[in-house]
Amino acid sequence: MTITATTSTGTAQRTDWRGWVALAVLMLPVLLVSVDNTILNFALPAIARDLEPSSAEQLWIIDAYSLVLAGLLVTMGSLGDRLGRRRMLLFGAVGFTVVSVLAVFAPTAGWLIAARAAMGLFGASLMPSTMSLLRDIFPDRDQRRIAVAIWAGMFSAGAALGPIVGGFLIEHLPWQSVFLLAVPVLVLLLVLAPVFVRESRDPHPGPVDGASIVLSMLALAPIAYGIKEVAVHGAIGAAPIAVGALFAWLFVRRQRAMDAPMLDLTLFHRPAFSGSLLVNLCSVIALVGFLYFASQHLQLSVGLSPMAAGFALVPGMALSILGGLAVTPIARRHPASIVVPASLMLALAGYLIVALAGAHDLWLIVVAFALLGAGIGATETVSGELILANAPAAKAGAASAVSETAYELGAVLGTSILGGILTAGYRSSLVVPAGVPDGLAAHARETLAGAMNAADELGGEVGGALRAAAADAFDGGVAVTSLIGAALVVLSGVIAAITLGGRRGAARP
Repeated sequence: MTITATTSTGTAQRTDWRGWVALAVLMLPVLLVSVDNTILNFALPAIARDLEPSSAEQLWIIDAYSLVLAGLLVTMGSLGDRLGRRRMLLFGAVGFTVVSVLAVFAPTAGWLIAARAAMGLFGASLMPSTMSLLRDIFPDRDQRRIAVAIWAGMFSAGAALGPIVGGFLIEHLPWQSVFLLAVPVLVLLLVLAPVFVRESRDPHPGPVDGASIVLSMLALAPIAYGIKEVAVHGAIGAAPIAVGALFAWLFVRRQRAMDAPMLDLTLFHRPAFSGSLLVNLCSVIALVGFLYFASQHLQLSVGLSPMAAGFALVPGMALSILGGLAVTPIARRHPASIVVPASLMLALAGYLIVALAGAHDLWLIVVAFALLGAGIGATETVSGELILANAPAAKAGAASAVSETAYELGAVLGTSILGGILTAGYRSSLVVPAGVPDGLAAHARETLAGAMNAADELGGEVGGALRAAAADAFDGGVAVTSLIGAALVVLSGVIAAITLGGRRGAARP
């Protein structure tokens, strides 16, 4: 299959054409996950109208997948190193397919939240497997850097394709149809992966430690949940974070005492590894937070159809792909501590446009997201490759799982913190016009979708006044949220400048 040996001089041999075919196969689950996440953002207004979830349930529909995923990523990545990364990939593909079909029949918000949580269980074995297999398929670092750029680009391509395909489905079919997209993609993966992707694992794995698995789940899931609760309910929601921190401490103690730990904690001693993780975390928060309010603003305030809203964000997604590919030759010649902060300046400009100029003009949103996409796409390509380069090949699954944990926590934080702040700003500034019945006023105060549904039900001047008041309140919250997003981008740039020193960074054997 692919060549993974090294020459007598220690220089990794270059992968032949079969490795690139294997890369194409591995892009199928990457495409699926990115499409699924973006479709759900654009399907949320339709789901809100049909299932009438509360504001908390609305956030849970988005977050349930990420929270379960975050709790299991390290476990699944470590199991992939021990049991086989391709095996874990196929396990996740089968489970994700079955649960996606079950989500189609969701009659309530609770059912859909449960289905999303089950998707997180199987999704936890998909994404770490794809990235860790890249470490084995492409031992040559220059080829691997291109492969990581393609990996990141496919993720962005899926995010760009999701709104368009999802918009078409939502306009012509019930919202449940968006979950059926997983079926043909994963069936194709199940056919092609055994043929083109060879198995890889840690050649000297330690035993599977059940206590470490339990401790990692009891640490990550409560922390992710607690962060979400703090964002929505304030300090009263901090208790789960304390519980998760306690189990994290116990997890770390156990790993340090083991001869073959589930997670090699020495990885975090390398500034390039830890710094790249933090850069990815902050960048994803900024990106997902922008998508959360932009998708609602374009559909509910501007009045675009789901497909039209998806097309409005395509330039940003396309530039995310181009940014990741364009930065590859630059990263060969210049230190990441310069390349990443420079890339993030584009993302900062995007957020500042919305914060200072407002979100009233459609073209401002398009330009702002184009800048944000280009900057984040270039940043994640460089930082993602650094994470793989600074981990031993035998531990690629665990390292990739840590990277994906940072990504999923970023997705939770982007929705929860920025989404929670946006919701709080909306509720505090919404002035319900006179003449709106108490029941409809309560729905209007919950979410923007609730306000628009109430306005449609009322009709006439009162309905129009409620629609205008809700749009103004939402746009005011967007401005505040954009300033916070800009601050996160600045923080990410500072972390990169401090930690990502060196021209190329030393690769681990």
